Amino acid sequence: MSTPAVPSAPATAPIPVIVLTGFLGAGKTTLLNRILTEQHGKKLAVIENEFGEVGIDNQLVIQSDEELFEMNNGCICCSVRGDLIRILGRLMKRKDRLDGILIETTGLADPGPVAQTFFTDDEMKTAYRLEGIVTVVDAKHVAQHFDTSPEVKKQIGFADLLVLNKSDLVAPAELDALEARIRRMNGAAKLARAVNADIPLDQIFNLGGFNLSRATELDPKFMQPSYPFEWAGAYALPAGEHELVIGHGHDGCCGHDHGHEGCDHDHGHDEEGHDHAHGHHHHGPAGTLDIAVMPVKSLSEADIAAARDAAVLVFSDWENNVKPGEAFAPGGTLQRLHIGDHGHAHFKIKVPAPGLYLVFEACGHHPLHIHVMGEVVRPGWQQDFEHTHSHDADVSSVGIRHSGDIDGKRLNDWIGVLLKEKGNDIYRCKGVLAVKGAPNRLVFQGVHMLFDAKFDRPWGKDARENTLVFIGKNLDREKLTEAFKACLA
Repeated sequence: MSTPAVPSAPATAPIPVIVLTGFLGAGKTTLLNRILTEQHGKKLAVIENEFGEVGIDNQLVIQSDEELFEMNNGCICCSVRGDLIRILGRLMKRKDRLDGILIETTGLADPGPVAQTFFTDDEMKTAYRLEGIVTVVDAKHVAQHFDTSPEVKKQIGFADLLVLNKSDLVAPAELDALEARIRRMNGAAKLARAVNADIPLDQIFNLGGFNLSRATELDPKFMQPSYPFEWAGAYALPAGEHELVIGHGHDGCCGHDHGHEGCDHDHGHDEEGHDHAHGHHHHGPAGTLDIAVMPVKSLSEADIAAARDAAVLVFSDWENNVKPGEAFAPGGTLQRLHIGDHGHAHFKIKVPAPGLYLVFEACGHHPLHIHVMGEVVRPGWQQDFEHTHSHDADVSSVGIRHSGDIDGKRLNDWIGVLLKEKGNDIYRCKGVLAVKGAPNRLVFQGVHMLFDAKFDRPWGKDARENTLVFIGKNLDREKLTEAFKACLA
């Protein structure tokens, strides 16, 4: 009699999700490429998030059978969380079942809100299981970021597996001291030393589940999701075109001002803690304010929650740019209002039908007024939302994209001088370049003063376009761009 076959997991079983995190340049993409190229027999989908205006990582991931989804319009732990939910929702509807999903976060991400998604969203909780968080640690450089970049400690603290990468670049005694320090920060995680992220993949695929109890110890508010907006107010509006005023109106009253006479609501935000220029997608460029205006059936808890969740998705989508004096309509589109440096501007809102409308605002210290026939409409309901995450405001990115071939010697000389003079400020640099006379792409990656460049696959039918990104402090966009152009053949 033949032995019965072992039944496969039911199609309804939650799909395991692994989050790859680690500070800039730690080796996350190297580990990801190892996972994608080894024979493990798993069908995987990869979700990537980048920090900066130019996407590079999707070009660095080795082409494989896996599906690759890229999110580069912000930070995965803030507004892009809506993108994450959207992509996961799409993957949920696939006919052929996935064996797993890999999420590679930006090097500046706090992995906590990413993990939150799989515990606070009911649909995600049913369809997916967070297998664990793998944090890649740069043994050579991580110590210099402990006190300046809080994300590093959170990435280590939330980890279920810590990969101490680049171990060959550190003296044994120094490596032992670093490992002891990391174990004091997270004694519950498994730890593996590695060179070029070379660790057995069964350590990654068999993490045994995310440690929720430790997560709540690290962050007592872990189960309280953060949002890409900081305030919402409900307005009863008639049909027609009304005036939306951002800034202090002549009447001295507003829906959510800070201690102004006639206002009964105070955010208590620290102005310095909400800098518009820190690079979050939902705050937009300096001189802009992002809002979403969503119709709502009633002020019941269920209807408000539905509108709030819909607004999370809206804040991660493309924006409609609105200049002073222009009009826009409520609905599922993010409205980027250009208010200028003075923080005061007038817009028009076209209301298609009378009813209740929820206004979600990204940054709470901009008073918002809606005028109907000259009278200010006050919000009938309002709420502040938790948004505690902030990146180091000094960290920025400079992206360069330019066609034309590069002179290899000029490039080498420029990069050598740049890293020598600015290496401490440049946390990460990476790019794909077209070198004159070379049929293959030149891929370069740098972390502080360490730099590596090598030719990979042929350009083939792809356009020979140079793409670079620098991430760090005190970056001069104009100088970097002009210096790069001087390397063109």
